[in-house]
Amino acid sequence: MARTISSALIFLLLPLLLQFYSGKSELQFNYYAQSCPRAEEIIKEQVVRLYSKHGNTAVSWVRNLFHDCMVQSCDASLLLETLGGPRFEMKTGRRDSTESYGAAVEDSIPNHNDSISLVLSRFQSIGVDVEGTVALLGSHSVGRVHCVNLVHRIYPTVDPTMDPDYAEYLKRRCPTPDPDPQAVLYSRNDRETPMILDNNYYKNLLGHKGLLMVDQQLTSDPLTSPYVEKMAADNGYFHDQFSRAVVLLSENNPLTGDQGEIRKDCRFVNSN
Repeated sequence: MARTISSALIFLLLPLLLQFYSGKSELQFNYYAQSCPRAEEIIKEQVVRLYSKHGNTAVSWVRNLFHDCMVQSCDASLLLETLGGPRFEMKTGRRDSTESYGAAVEDSIPNHNDSISLVLSRFQSIGVDVEGTVALLGSHSVGRVHCVNLVHRIYPTVDPTMDPDYAEYLKRRCPTPDPDPQAVLYSRNDRETPMILDNNYYKNLLGHKGLLMVDQQLTSDPLTSPYVEKMAADNGYFHDQFSRAVVLLSENNPLTGDQGEIRKDCRFVNSN
């Protein structure tokens, strides 16, 4: 089994946290220690139960963490240890926004076709350095990419930075240059350990087997390539840097104190 951390999965379990509001006004460890000492444990138990039924959702939780925290901070983050990745503590005590920032997603989230310099700039704007950005992109070690997002690297000609044998594999997974966006045609990010958050991602990059353009650019940019080599050689170092970067990401401009609100229904703002 693999392991991962989770954050936006809290949307599924928010009613539990609403019962545990502590009244404190800043992010801190054990935020609910007095109002509900087992708050995080209760939620963790529910998440593990959900994971046992739908294992692939663990990858979605990592993706949601990234999307939630890059756009106007994340609503909450919790520790989950069930998947082969790092274990680390995260502060709690976030409040919910009173407005949706869905329209800001495209402008805030780096695109897989962006230049690596733009990606680095986006992360730097929220306090994540180059080393941390390289580590966060290691989340591409798990999950899958739909063919519509990668065919431009193999059609009409193969990207010269890609290993030829890997390109043939991708053509078998994505046999047409114009895939149906509604069809479930995809390739796993990592063929060897597709559900484990590990440093195989970086080993694949050094073997010219990066799935997305932004991935392979990490090996050619002089700012990022040394970290790729170091993480490929040391899984523990990758986990340490990934943990550090996720904590930075999770503490990006949180709503605390009297800011925002605690929603009674996570899908809607509270009625006045």
